[in-house]
Amino acid sequence: MQKNKTPVVIGVSSITQKGSYEDLDEALILMDMATKNAIKNCGNNDIKKYINEISIPKGYWRYRDPGNWIAENNNIKNIKTSITKVGVLQQNLINKAALKIQEGSINASLIIGGESRYKRVIASKLGKKYIETELNINPDEYIKSESELRLDEEEQVLGEMAVGYYSILESAYRASKKNSIKDHNKNIAELYEGFSKIAVNNKKSWVSEPLTSKDILEASNTNPKQSFPYNKFHCTTWNVNQSSALIICSEDIADKLNIAYEKRVYPLASSESNNMIPTLLRRKLIDPLGMKLAAKYILDFCKTYNIQPNSYDLYSCFPVAVQMFADALKLKDKQDLTVTGGMAFAGGPLNHYVMTSTVKMIEEIRNDISKVGIVTGVSGMMTKQSFALWAKKPLDKFYFKDVSLDANSLDKPLKISNQSNGKAIVIGYTVINDNKGPKAILYVEDLNNDRKILISRDNKYINDMEKNEWVGKKIDFNGRYLV
Repeated sequence: MQKNKTPVVIGVSSITQKGSYEDLDEALILMDMATKNAIKNCGNNDIKKYINEISIPKGYWRYRDPGNWIAENNNIKNIKTSITKVGVLQQNLINKAALKIQEGSINASLIIGGESRYKRVIASKLGKKYIETELNINPDEYIKSESELRLDEEEQVLGEMAVGYYSILESAYRASKKNSIKDHNKNIAELYEGFSKIAVNNKKSWVSEPLTSKDILEASNTNPKQSFPYNKFHCTTWNVNQSSALIICSEDIADKLNIAYEKRVYPLASSESNNMIPTLLRRKLIDPLGMKLAAKYILDFCKTYNIQPNSYDLYSCFPVAVQMFADALKLKDKQDLTVTGGMAFAGGPLNHYVMTSTVKMIEEIRNDISKVGIVTGVSGMMTKQSFALWAKKPLDKFYFKDVSLDANSLDKPLKISNQSNGKAIVIGYTVINDNKGPKAILYVEDLNNDRKILISRDNKYINDMEKNEWVGKKIDFNGRYLV
């Protein structure tokens, strides 16, 4: 009898930990707790005998190989461990596991993520030393991106924090829709008001009180400006104590362990775009070809197999990401685009939110077998994108496509401008505050269609940028400065 190697998720867990400093654990313990819960959740402790690998996306912690420590702590033997660094799609861990299970090279995979930034913050406020367990042995494999996620030119003016880059994308998106600044800001505040209401009904959410669109729209002491047009409540909340885990195995292993049908949820198809083009050099800031091709694969797949998705969790580090994914999937109704409540409210743990959203989607499908879910993911500044289709009823196999080569052959990066002065057109911008005060940062295209970053500290220009649209505006520059 031929074995059924269709990949199936049988155990999931998600943990949100709040409370006083003494109540909080480090990330290693959170991941261990999620592992124990996921094993318990599948209903048969013997699943541990079949787990061949533990994969963990790198968090804001220093452990070399938490997977090995967790394996020993849970009596999981003869496993390979890997750490996937920031810059690789989180969905890629799930896709690789599913494909290896399908080809028969492994029986089961445990994928875990965990973050303890909240405890770090509390420790700092209390003047305590944050202590992590020392794990100094390397994993079997480190997985990292082949290229950097940003240009040096970008990092010099925007730093490493993502909010400035996404704010520039938001301005380009706003202009593409021909929305006024006032109307667009109202729209994204209303979108996130809906997200906050969903988050409050999610037991694992970081926030417990809903916000109104006015709370989100207007800057305040609790909602300070971050990077125009974003305030704090537009941004991912990454100072959390959260972890998640999922166990994926082959159907024949699930059968062998008598895993209940009610536990089983299947990855039907997934697509990835890993085409690396820095934000400044993209021909279309808010319509990358790789994202379009990856979305088309999933939409065509659904049409071919007569599948109608009815539940979504669109990656929500910032509002523009949600809107870009909704457009790529041709979703006209911009409500209920999250099952968690989004990264601003449910919590956005560094480098493993897609696991959190996937676990929640699997729980939703378990509770309502008519649901068919799409979970999307991002790495970098909307640099890489992923789409994953989940359902209760399996197909003949798991389908996967990486569209990166197709995208790379058609979508080439533009060049950095070598002009020291001249005329250009604004393609995106934001305003941030640094230690010298407000600073406008503009992405522009010169008359040779090459790209350049400009800055301005002229309050007259800055005030106008926050009221009137500057994307599409013709400007003059001298060196790095708007004149």
